[in-house]
Amino acid sequence: MRKSHITKAAAGILAASMTIGSAPAVYAADGDSAATGKIVYSFDFEDGDVSAFTNRGGDDTTELSASTDAAVSGETALLASGRSESWNGPAFRLDDKLEPYTEYYISAKIKGRYYTGAMMSFQYTVDGETKYQNLVQNLNGSDWMSVDKVKVSFTDEMEGVYVYFEGGSDDLFVDDFIVEEVPTVEIEQDIPGLAQMFGNEFKVGTALVPNNFSSRSTMNLVEKHFYQSLTAGNEMKPDSVLNKTACQEYAAETGDDTVPQISFGAAKPLLNYCKKNNVPVRIHTLVWHSQTPDWFFKENYADDGEWVSKEKMLLRMENYIKAYFEELVKLYPTVDFYACDVVNEAWLEDGKPRQPGEQGSSGSSKSAWVQVFGDNSFIEPAFTYARKYAPEGCKLYYNDYNEYMDGKMNAIIEMAKDFKEKGIIDGIGMQSHLDARQSLDAAFPSVVMYNKALDKYAELGLDIQITELDVTTPENPTAADFKVQAEYYKGIWDSIYAHKDNISAVILWGVTDDQSWRASKSPLLFDGEYKAKEAFHAIIDGYELPSEIPTNPPASSTEPKPVTTTEPKPTTTLPAPTTTVPSTVTTTAPPAEGVSLKGDANCDGRVTIADATAILQSIGNADEYSLSAQGTANADVDGKEGITAADALTIQMYDAKEIEKL
Repeated sequence: MRKSHITKAAAGILAASMTIGSAPAVYAADGDSAATGKIVYSFDFEDGDVSAFTNRGGDDTTELSASTDAAVSGETALLASGRSESWNGPAFRLDDKLEPYTEYYISAKIKGRYYTGAMMSFQYTVDGETKYQNLVQNLNGSDWMSVDKVKVSFTDEMEGVYVYFEGGSDDLFVDDFIVEEVPTVEIEQDIPGLAQMFGNEFKVGTALVPNNFSSRSTMNLVEKHFYQSLTAGNEMKPDSVLNKTACQEYAAETGDDTVPQISFGAAKPLLNYCKKNNVPVRIHTLVWHSQTPDWFFKENYADDGEWVSKEKMLLRMENYIKAYFEELVKLYPTVDFYACDVVNEAWLEDGKPRQPGEQGSSGSSKSAWVQVFGDNSFIEPAFTYARKYAPEGCKLYYNDYNEYMDGKMNAIIEMAKDFKEKGIIDGIGMQSHLDARQSLDAAFPSVVMYNKALDKYAELGLDIQITELDVTTPENPTAADFKVQAEYYKGIWDSIYAHKDNISAVILWGVTDDQSWRASKSPLLFDGEYKAKEAFHAIIDGYELPSEIPTNPPASSTEPKPVTTTEPKPTTTLPAPTTTVPSTVTTTAPPAEGVSLKGDANCDGRVTIADATAILQSIGNADEYSLSAQGTANADVDGKEGITAADALTIQMYDAKEIEKL
């Protein structure tokens, strides 16, 4: 069963597709900027030799030959004829010709005999399971179509690794097939590492897929900036872990279809790396409507089987979660599995459960879990079983996207309160797939909205982890778009930092823009050339390297920060930068001690949006949030007597670099 990239939108808002590539996670490079590597193989087929290519075996009826019926340059091309199915086609095997853990570019020209829609795909086998991914789709035309510098790689856990061409049942021609080794790009060493900068406050990590481990440049970035936590982009999700063949065979042999069979073969590159380098792992995810195959909910695991009963599904769920954790601990007893997303994306934006039904297309609200259970009553037993079987020190999280939208937020909070009382949840995961758009005014969510959500979740007394952070720009971003992205990243990061006592981890969803699941919108802190973007420099601005650099792993790697439960606090609303000063509310200032740092209202030695927040909180409730005498002296920056909202606005404008000094 093939799987392509999954994206989704909710009410016009980008939602959190968790897919950042499937197991090999192959992606197209920017043809204009991609460096030229050493050519390893080049086939123009002028010598008539097509022996380096095969069909895909099994029921593939493709016959391969050299043909002069069409060619790009010269007179000869590879002809794939006799194709009876769209998936039939010419294949080039990688694992018998190329080195594992090495990145390669593949380029080629493809043509149908008449007109065809074609694609280039990827196939590999791990632990007896064969998996597929579409690399380049939507090639259409009657003339030659180009595949330019598509990156591929594989690990030594994979066998039977192929790139192949498919689509339609027409004859296919292939010409000018080139394999190049991707050159290593040096990363910037003269900038601080994110984990070094912030790792004493919360873990800083990223999500990886197996091909990342083949790129020395990518791993150099990981080892400099994200060494405190790694998440598998796809390889620890249900569809990667559940072994359909083994499930069906076990059920047939024993008559028991309540004991799912699992395999972590696809996750081995990440898990082996983390074992070797002592890197903590976030488990993502156990229970999710998406990327959980429908057969998992059917009698005898059959695609066309009847839906199982709620009672049987509870047995399956418990046995699945038990086997999942037991297998991890057995295979990787020394790895710190410090956090686990037990349930993912169960609530819609209006605070209602998803609709029952089979997994739908992109943007679907259907859930097979709801199909079986009738509602979201499956969430509690999932946490109950996870608490029962999770390894020691593994904290349990509910994870979702758009968690700043009122309906969803309220549903999560009510659920979390109940689970907290029952002792089966440790925290909330906020995915944080955000959108900077064309301006701060248009960004969604606003920094204020995001900060409000953090306030609300902090009031629960549970831990918070930012699990999948990225921030999109418009497509084909301009310099102005990157500036807005940087300003927005800064506002979000400062809001996160202001809640550092409640937040134990911040995970970027990918390493470089070109490898992101939202690559066309450049959402990460490093570009395709491994260079730090304006957004990176924005978020570190105003912070200093600590005197003690966090180790790998950090001293606090197994425990989230303790959170003190308090009475709900008033929500702080930060006004958007504007030239119009909001209505003035004046507080009575304690005696000044002289200005130590202008704008540093919270006296943390820096001037950030957190200082604007402190001022507005003091205005809203002076009894609860009064500034210190030193903070009051520092906060008066607008040239007028007394501490007002205008002071907060001035600091916010300074933080956004709209004014140069205070």
